[in-house]
Amino acid sequence: MAELDLMNILGFAAGLLATGVIAGIVAGLLGVGGGIVIVPVLYYMFTALQVDPSVIMHVAVGTSLATIIATGTSSARAHYRRGGVDMDLLKRWGAPIAVGVVAGSVVSGLVSGAVLTAVFGVVALLVAFNMAFRQNAAALADGLPGTPVKELLGFVIGGFSVMMGIGGGTLSVPILTLYSYPIRKAVGTASAIGLIIAIPGTLAAIYFGMGVPGRPPFSLGYVNLIGLGLIIPASTLSAPLGAKLAHTIPPKLLKALFAMFLAFTGGKMLWDVFL
Repeated sequence: MAELDLMNILGFAAGLLATGVIAGIVAGLLGVGGGIVIVPVLYYMFTALQVDPSVIMHVAVGTSLATIIATGTSSARAHYRRGGVDMDLLKRWGAPIAVGVVAGSVVSGLVSGAVLTAVFGVVALLVAFNMAFRQNAAALADGLPGTPVKELLGFVIGGFSVMMGIGGGTLSVPILTLYSYPIRKAVGTASAIGLIIAIPGTLAAIYFGMGVPGRPPFSLGYVNLIGLGLIIPASTLSAPLGAKLAHTIPPKLLKALFAMFLAFTGGKMLWDVFL
């Protein structure tokens, strides 16, 4: 990273604060988890701040997972109180998701940042495609598949989510709705799934990042503590603004703009890796 001085630290903190604001507004606008925004924004900000390229994606993912513990706890509690968390599904899916998280965490700790960047880029493009073209598409089935497909889906959600630094909603909500699952139940249950992903994922990010050179200042493993301290309150305070704006901007336009954002960031990440 560039020479550590007061101006660099202030610029670094300002960028992290802006990341939280952007993540909160987009989360409020679209009801998506902040991780899908936090990770690419951190990726580009760390690049601009000349953080060692070999650790950029690891720190972006680890920091994002740590923020999800705080925001996900609040969200899951709120959904649970309103009866929006399907505890039966959570019990059936919890174990395979947790196994996927462990597997994904180990892989994340062992592979290069380029691999994590490629994973995020590919999945971001798939999510963008789903958001842009599958809004009114017919469901695949009238209910979730049986064993072992259901367990495999949970494993995939856990593994890829922890490698991308996102909560459960980005992948689990589209998958659940493909099987005619009620959208509100899907969103509420996804908030609890996010905790199953974020807690062990954060611990793994701390463990695998301890002592690794080139990390941004004030990092515990691959979790940046300045980011953690600034992104959480900024995203929490700015989310209501996003929710307010959601009532003034056509939903289709919002989804189209966010799909474009994901497509651009996913494509740019893949470009950085392969070209």
